[in-house]
Amino acid sequence: MDFTGTLISAFPIVLLIWLMTKKQAVPSHIALPITALLVGLIQLLYFQADGRLLVANSISGVLSVLTPISIIAGAILLNRVLALSGAESVIAQWLESISTNAVAQLMIIGWAFAFMLEGASGFGTPAAIAAPMLVGLGFHPLKVAILALIMNSVPVSFGAVGTPIWFGLETLNLSQEQLLDVSSQTALINSVAGLVIPILALKFVVSWQLIRNNIAFIFLSILSCTLPYYWIASWNYEFPSLIGGAIGLVVSIFLAKRHIGLKAHENDLPRGKKVEFHKLALAASPLVLLIVILIVTRIGQLGIKDLLTDTSHWLGIDLGGTYFSISPSLVLSVEHILQTSVSWSYKTLYVPALIPFLLVVLIAIPVLNMSRAKAFEAFVDTGRRIKLPLVSLVGALIMVNFMMLGGDNSPIFLIAQTFSSLTGDSWSYFAAFLGALGSFFSGSSTVSNLTFGGIQQSIAEQVGLPITLVLALQSVGAAMGNMVCINNIIAVATILGIENKEGHIIKQTILPMVIYGVVAALVGAALIVM
Repeated sequence: MDFTGTLISAFPIVLLIWLMTKKQAVPSHIALPITALLVGLIQLLYFQADGRLLVANSISGVLSVLTPISIIAGAILLNRVLALSGAESVIAQWLESISTNAVAQLMIIGWAFAFMLEGASGFGTPAAIAAPMLVGLGFHPLKVAILALIMNSVPVSFGAVGTPIWFGLETLNLSQEQLLDVSSQTALINSVAGLVIPILALKFVVSWQLIRNNIAFIFLSILSCTLPYYWIASWNYEFPSLIGGAIGLVVSIFLAKRHIGLKAHENDLPRGKKVEFHKLALAASPLVLLIVILIVTRIGQLGIKDLLTDTSHWLGIDLGGTYFSISPSLVLSVEHILQTSVSWSYKTLYVPALIPFLLVVLIAIPVLNMSRAKAFEAFVDTGRRIKLPLVSLVGALIMVNFMMLGGDNSPIFLIAQTFSSLTGDSWSYFAAFLGALGSFFSGSSTVSNLTFGGIQQSIAEQVGLPITLVLALQSVGAAMGNMVCINNIIAVATILGIENKEGHIIKQTILPMVIYGVVAALVGAALIVM
């Protein structure tokens, strides 16, 4: 076990966390590029990495920023269109008419609605849509950002129609029965954690007294999502979050309208006025269209997903050993960057930037009767907001590429190997935290599963733990890591117009993540005994 290599590998991460969370925090657009440069130097000087490979990974990191930044830009643009057109205020007024109770609104939008969106799309879409709606209702942007990150964890294991499971674990050669076993155990662990996590999230926005007064509604709203979520996961790993969230949203609205489980009155928000149906339908039409397009384009059985993700060759050009190509569905690919094994691709029509965000915006502008000046203002404001996050994300993605460079001798692999060597057959208590580490680095539960799934499987075999349970804990950890993922934090902060608070957000979300991990460890231990 290479302790020296592990310490050197972990140093940049420790430095990054310190820079972003110290009293006078360093903004992410400075801290992340510095960390990426440091990891690059470590790779070059300590790990003796090939210089060309480092440059190729840098290029890949810069190109890869197109995915998150285009999604962020699309989400901000839609939000600005809804706000400047007045549609956002109409939707907020309708939500107040359902219930003026702050807890009810937070659970309906921040929990159930976001749960469903995660199941349909992933890619940070839930926070991008739900968080601005909550801010529009009058909640504090920074508190909403923290709540959105914490709430959007339980459904992530089955986000984007189950992609983290069926794609994230595809390289492990698991049987269908084993995959369903991983799916079921993942949902069970997440569901148990789900009894605690939303309450911790609410505490950042409202008082304990208000939470206690409305605890019955909170638990009913939680269970309305997690019970169908767990039931579906036992026989399907694509739709638990999507269907669970949809059922939970309907049930939560029903409960709120009838004041079931809602007992607080003195802390309610101002009484909302009823909104005429045609005004609500017009204002909500962009969001309804957005959700419909997300669902239709993400369900493989409908055939549209295959059309949008077709990677077959259409056009290509050889750039001196580096090959650039475009597929019929406009998937952009760069292979053998600088004549190395490094590659990059961007699914232009599948990444939810052009479809549905920009498409919905272009439809919404005339539907909502926006003036040319207002529409122009929305685009300009979007461009202004994404400048610094663009720098932050470039730094983050280059750092991730450098951390993963080297295979079994990569910094990230050394950190994971040291953890497993120190814990032995007690690994089940720590497996989820390795999954969270993967999400922290990569910004994706799918990438975390792809990166660490093989390591988790190998550790389980070596120490004699059930493989499917350890993989379930990996999947749970990848989901809970969403709370502290730098990419997600930058995204939601940018969408809400919050500047230089990334370190503060990490400090606030890390404790709920640790609690989540402890719950996962205890449930995992119980499942081993059973």
